[in-house]
Amino acid sequence: MIKMLHKMGIKSNHMYLAGIGSVGLALASWVMSKNYEGAELDRADRWGIFIGEWAPTFFAMGVALRIEETHRELGEGPEEMYGQTGRQPERVHAGTGM
Repeated sequence: MIKMLHKMGIKSNHMYLAGIGSVGLALASWVMSKNYEGAELDRADRWGIFIGEWAPTFFAMGVALRIEETHRELGEGPEEMYGQTGRQPERVHAGTGM
């Protein structure tokens, strides 16, 4: 699924923005349900929680897409990405690129 999203042109930044947007939308839906709908606080809480649960999914998809983008930038094919080459991977120290 991540490969398909990447081929469709969806970038990790798009998913990160969607996650941030869903946090804002959760707050806005909670305030609107509470103040303008005249509903009880329980209903407003349910709307805010429902929309707020989208954020972790968007952030996780953003991380997966970033991994896909990184592998594509490094020029690794699917075999190298998923360890199917039969050769030992090089050791890389985190954050150094060495």
